[in-house]
Amino acid sequence: MNLNLEGKTALVTGASRGIGLEIVRTLTAEGVRVAAAARSLTPELAATGCVTLTADLAAPGAPAQLVAQALDALGGDLDILVNNVGGGDGDGVRGFLEWDDADWTAMLELNFLSAVRTTRAALPDLLRARGAIVNVSSIGARVPKGGPVPYTTAKAALTTLGKALSEEFGPLGVRVNTVSPGPVRTAMWEAPGGYGAQLAAALGVGHEDLLAGLPATMGMTTGRLVEPGEVASLVAYLASPQAASVTGADLIVDGGSTKHV
Repeated sequence: MNLNLEGKTALVTGASRGIGLEIVRTLTAEGVRVAAAARSLTPELAATGCVTLTADLAAPGAPAQLVAQALDALGGDLDILVNNVGGGDGDGVRGFLEWDDADWTAMLELNFLSAVRTTRAALPDLLRARGAIVNVSSIGARVPKGGPVPYTTAKAALTTLGKALSEEFGPLGVRVNTVSPGPVRTAMWEAPGGYGAQLAAALGVGHEDLLAGLPATMGMTTGRLVEPGEVASLVAYLASPQAASVTGADLIVDGGSTKHV
Protein backbone atom coordinates (compact mmCIF):
# COMPACT_ATOMS: atom_id res chain seq x y z
CA MET A 1 0.00 0.00 0.00
CA ASN A 2 1.25 3.46 -0.89
CA LEU A 3 0.85 5.55 2.25
CA ASN A 4 1.20 8.84 0.32
CA LEU A 5 3.84 10.12 2.74
CA GLU A 6 6.39 11.14 0.12
CA GLY A 7 7.80 14.57 0.94
CA LYS A 8 6.21 14.79 4.42
CA THR A 9 8.30 15.74 7.45
CA ALA A 10 8.41 14.07 10.85
CA LEU A 11 9.97 14.36 14.28
CA VAL A 12 10.49 11.04 16.07
CA THR A 13 11.64 10.93 19.69
CA GLY A 14 13.39 8.03 21.42
CA ALA A 15 14.76 7.03 18.05
CA SER A 16 18.16 5.46 18.67
CA ARG A 17 17.09 1.82 18.96
CA GLY A 18 14.19 -0.62 19.23
CA ILE A 19 10.77 0.63 18.22
CA GLY A 20 11.94 4.20 17.64
CA LEU A 21 14.68 3.14 15.25
CA GLU A 22 12.23 1.00 13.27
CA ILE A 23 9.78 3.93 13.07
CA VAL A 24 12.54 6.08 11.58
CA ARG A 25 13.46 3.36 9.10
CA THR A 26 9.84 2.83 8.06
CA LEU A 27 9.03 6.52 7.63
CA THR A 28 12.26 7.14 5.74
CA ALA A 29 11.48 4.25 3.39
CA GLU A 30 8.10 5.90 2.71
CA GLY A 31 9.85 9.09 1.58
CA VAL A 32 9.43 11.07 4.79
CA ARG A 33 12.13 13.55 5.80
CA VAL A 34 12.75 12.59 9.42
CA ALA A 35 14.37 14.43 12.30
CA ALA A 36 15.19 11.76 14.89
CA ALA A 37 16.00 12.55 18.51
CA ALA A 38 17.67 10.48 21.22
CA ARG A 39 19.80 11.00 24.31
CA SER A 40 22.64 9.15 22.61
CA LEU A 41 22.91 8.57 18.89
CA THR A 42 23.75 5.19 17.37
CA PRO A 43 25.40 4.13 14.09
CA GLU A 44 22.16 2.32 13.17
CA LEU A 45 20.21 5.57 13.45
CA ALA A 46 22.77 7.52 11.41
CA ALA A 47 22.61 4.83 8.71
CA THR A 48 18.94 5.64 8.05
CA GLY A 49 19.92 8.97 6.48
CA CYS A 50 17.69 10.96 8.83
CA VAL A 51 18.60 14.19 10.57
CA THR A 52 19.89 13.22 14.01
CA LEU A 53 19.39 15.42 17.07
CA THR A 54 20.56 14.86 20.63
CA ALA A 55 18.08 15.59 23.43
CA ASP A 56 17.28 14.44 26.95
CA LEU A 57 13.53 15.01 26.89
CA ALA A 58 13.16 14.36 30.62
CA ALA A 59 14.63 17.85 31.13
CA PRO A 60 11.78 20.41 31.18
CA GLY A 61 13.28 22.82 28.64
CA ALA A 62 14.55 20.18 26.22
CA PRO A 63 11.36 19.44 24.23
CA ALA A 64 10.81 23.03 23.07
CA GLN A 65 14.48 23.31 22.12
CA LEU A 66 14.27 20.03 20.22
CA VAL A 67 11.21 21.12 18.24
CA ALA A 68 12.95 24.37 17.29
CA GLN A 69 16.02 22.43 16.11
CA ALA A 70 13.88 19.97 14.16
CA LEU A 71 11.97 22.74 12.42
CA ASP A 72 15.23 24.41 11.46
CA ALA A 73 16.63 21.13 10.12
CA LEU A 74 13.43 20.34 8.20
CA GLY A 75 13.08 23.77 6.65
CA GLY A 76 10.34 25.07 8.93
CA ASP A 77 7.75 22.38 8.20
CA LEU A 78 6.40 19.64 10.44
CA ASP A 79 3.69 17.21 9.35
CA ILE A 80 4.11 14.34 11.82
CA LEU A 81 5.11 14.04 15.47
CA VAL A 82 5.83 10.61 16.95
CA ASN A 83 6.17 10.72 20.74
CA ASN A 84 8.05 7.48 21.25
CA VAL A 85 10.53 8.39 23.97
CA GLY A 86 10.07 6.45 27.18
CA GLY A 87 11.53 3.81 29.40
CA GLY A 88 11.66 2.32 32.83
CA ASP A 89 9.39 -0.60 32.08
CA GLY A 90 12.47 -2.76 32.50
CA ASP A 91 13.78 -0.93 35.58
CA GLY A 92 14.33 -3.95 37.75
CA VAL A 93 11.79 -6.11 39.57
CA ARG A 94 10.41 -3.70 42.20
CA GLY A 95 7.14 -3.37 44.09
CA PHE A 96 5.15 -0.21 44.84
CA LEU A 97 6.82 0.46 48.20
CA GLU A 98 10.28 0.45 46.60
CA TRP A 99 9.57 3.54 44.48
CA ASP A 100 10.12 6.91 46.17
CA ASP A 101 9.03 10.39 45.05
CA ALA A 102 12.17 10.92 43.00
CA ASP A 103 11.55 7.67 41.13
CA TRP A 104 7.94 8.66 40.40
CA THR A 105 8.98 12.11 39.21
CA ALA A 106 11.64 10.71 36.89
CA MET A 107 9.23 8.17 35.44
CA LEU A 108 6.50 10.75 34.80
CA GLU A 109 8.97 13.25 33.31
CA LEU A 110 10.24 10.72 30.78
CA ASN A 111 7.09 8.79 29.88
CA PHE A 112 4.42 11.47 30.11
CA LEU A 113 5.58 15.07 30.52
CA SER A 114 8.14 14.74 27.71
CA ALA A 115 5.22 14.07 25.33
CA VAL A 116 3.17 16.90 26.84
CA ARG A 117 5.98 19.40 26.31
CA THR A 118 7.03 18.19 22.86
CA THR A 119 3.43 18.23 21.67
CA ARG A 120 2.84 21.72 23.07
CA ALA A 121 5.90 23.02 21.23
CA ALA A 122 5.04 21.27 17.95
CA LEU A 123 1.30 21.96 17.77
CA PRO A 124 1.44 25.42 16.13
CA ASP A 125 3.27 23.92 13.16
CA LEU A 126 1.17 20.76 13.11
CA LEU A 127 -1.97 22.90 13.04
CA ARG A 128 -0.67 24.81 10.04
CA ALA A 129 0.14 21.53 8.29
CA ARG A 130 -3.07 19.80 9.42
CA GLY A 131 -0.75 17.06 10.56
CA ALA A 132 -0.76 13.97 12.74
CA ILE A 133 0.49 12.94 16.16
CA VAL A 134 1.15 9.33 17.15
CA ASN A 135 1.94 8.55 20.79
CA VAL A 136 3.60 5.25 21.64
CA SER A 137 2.13 4.03 24.92
CA SER A 138 1.95 0.46 26.26
CA ILE A 139 -0.53 -2.26 27.09
CA GLY A 140 0.59 -1.52 30.64
CA ALA A 141 -1.83 1.41 30.48
CA ARG A 142 -4.65 -1.15 30.26
CA VAL A 143 -3.03 -3.91 32.29
CA PRO A 144 -1.49 -2.03 35.24
CA LYS A 145 0.40 -5.03 36.61
CA GLY A 146 2.12 -5.38 33.23
CA GLY A 147 5.10 -3.37 34.48
CA PRO A 148 6.38 -1.19 37.32
CA VAL A 149 3.48 0.85 38.72
CA PRO A 150 5.05 4.30 38.02
CA TYR A 151 5.63 3.25 34.41
CA THR A 152 2.14 1.89 33.79
CA THR A 153 0.59 4.92 35.51
CA ALA A 154 2.58 7.28 33.29
CA LYS A 155 1.57 5.35 30.19
CA ALA A 156 -2.09 5.46 31.24
CA ALA A 157 -1.75 9.24 31.45
CA LEU A 158 -0.18 9.31 27.98
CA THR A 159 -3.03 7.26 26.51
CA THR A 160 -5.56 9.60 28.11
CA LEU A 161 -3.66 12.61 26.76
CA GLY A 162 -4.03 11.28 23.23
CA LYS A 163 -7.80 10.99 23.64
CA ALA A 164 -8.07 14.53 25.01
CA LEU A 165 -5.88 16.05 22.30
CA SER A 166 -7.85 14.31 19.56
CA GLU A 167 -11.05 15.91 20.83
CA GLU A 168 -9.60 19.40 21.07
CA PHE A 169 -7.50 19.50 17.91
CA GLY A 170 -9.29 17.03 15.64
CA PRO A 171 -11.79 19.67 14.51
CA LEU A 172 -8.81 21.89 13.67
CA GLY A 173 -7.27 19.27 11.39
CA VAL A 174 -4.73 17.49 13.60
CA ARG A 175 -5.31 13.77 14.14
CA VAL A 176 -4.00 12.22 17.36
CA ASN A 177 -3.73 8.46 17.88
CA THR A 178 -2.00 6.07 20.26
CA VAL A 179 -0.23 2.77 19.63
CA SER A 180 0.09 0.44 22.62
CA PRO A 181 2.59 -2.40 22.13
CA GLY A 182 2.86 -5.52 24.22
CA PRO A 183 6.16 -7.38 24.67
CA VAL A 184 8.38 -6.40 21.74
CA ARG A 185 11.54 -8.20 20.68
CA THR A 186 14.06 -5.56 21.71
CA ALA A 187 17.21 -5.37 23.78
CA MET A 188 15.12 -4.81 26.91
CA TRP A 189 14.11 -8.45 26.76
CA GLU A 190 17.02 -10.00 24.88
CA ALA A 191 20.20 -8.22 26.02
CA PRO A 192 22.39 -9.84 28.69
CA GLY A 193 21.93 -7.76 31.83
CA GLY A 194 18.67 -6.25 30.53
CA TYR A 195 15.24 -6.52 32.11
CA GLY A 196 14.63 -9.97 30.63
CA ALA A 197 17.83 -11.27 32.18
CA GLN A 198 17.03 -9.59 35.51
CA LEU A 199 13.54 -11.08 35.55
CA ALA A 200 14.88 -14.53 34.72
CA ALA A 201 17.36 -14.30 37.59
CA ALA A 202 14.63 -13.16 40.00
CA LEU A 203 12.47 -16.12 38.96
CA GLY A 204 15.34 -18.58 39.09
CA VAL A 205 15.10 -19.61 35.43
CA GLY A 206 17.44 -19.34 32.48
CA HIS A 207 17.24 -16.24 30.31
CA GLU A 208 16.61 -18.24 27.14
CA ASP A 209 13.96 -20.31 28.92
CA LEU A 210 12.21 -17.15 30.06
CA LEU A 211 12.12 -15.74 26.52
CA ALA A 212 10.90 -19.03 25.09
CA GLY A 213 8.05 -19.20 27.58
CA LEU A 214 7.16 -15.50 27.64
CA PRO A 215 4.54 -15.56 24.84
CA ALA A 216 2.62 -18.34 26.59
CA THR A 217 2.97 -16.67 29.98
CA MET A 218 1.65 -13.40 28.52
CA GLY A 219 -1.20 -15.17 26.71
CA MET A 220 0.05 -14.11 23.27
CA THR A 221 -2.06 -16.10 20.83
CA THR A 222 0.53 -15.55 18.09
CA GLY A 223 3.04 -17.54 20.14
CA ARG A 224 5.86 -15.02 19.66
CA LEU A 225 7.02 -11.57 20.69
CA VAL A 226 6.00 -8.56 18.63
CA GLU A 227 8.57 -7.40 16.08
CA PRO A 228 9.58 -3.70 16.27
CA GLY A 229 8.80 -3.31 12.57
CA GLU A 230 5.20 -4.37 13.17
CA VAL A 231 4.72 -1.48 15.59
CA ALA A 232 6.49 0.89 13.20
CA SER A 233 4.22 -0.07 10.30
CA LEU A 234 1.14 0.79 12.34
CA VAL A 235 2.65 4.13 13.38
CA ALA A 236 3.36 4.98 9.74
CA TYR A 237 -0.18 4.08 8.72
CA LEU A 238 -1.70 6.25 11.45
CA ALA A 239 0.53 9.14 10.40
CA SER A 240 -0.54 8.84 6.78
CA PRO A 241 -3.49 10.17 4.77
CA GLN A 242 -4.67 6.56 4.47
CA ALA A 243 -5.83 6.87 8.10
CA ALA A 244 -7.62 10.17 7.56
CA SER A 245 -10.71 9.02 9.49
CA VAL A 246 -8.80 7.41 12.35
CA THR A 247 -8.41 9.73 15.33
CA GLY A 248 -8.62 9.31 19.07
CA ALA A 249 -7.84 5.60 18.71
CA ASP A 250 -5.66 3.48 20.98
CA LEU A 251 -4.53 0.55 18.86
CA ILE A 252 -3.00 -2.47 20.57
CA VAL A 253 -0.14 -4.48 19.06
CA ASP A 254 0.39 -7.29 21.55
CA GLY A 255 -0.05 -10.63 19.83
CA GLY A 256 -3.47 -11.05 21.41
CA SER A 257 -2.34 -10.92 25.04
CA THR A 258 -4.87 -8.29 26.14
CA LYS A 259 -8.08 -10.27 26.70
CA HIS A 260 -10.92 -7.78 26.88
CA VAL A 261 -13.37 -6.03 24.56
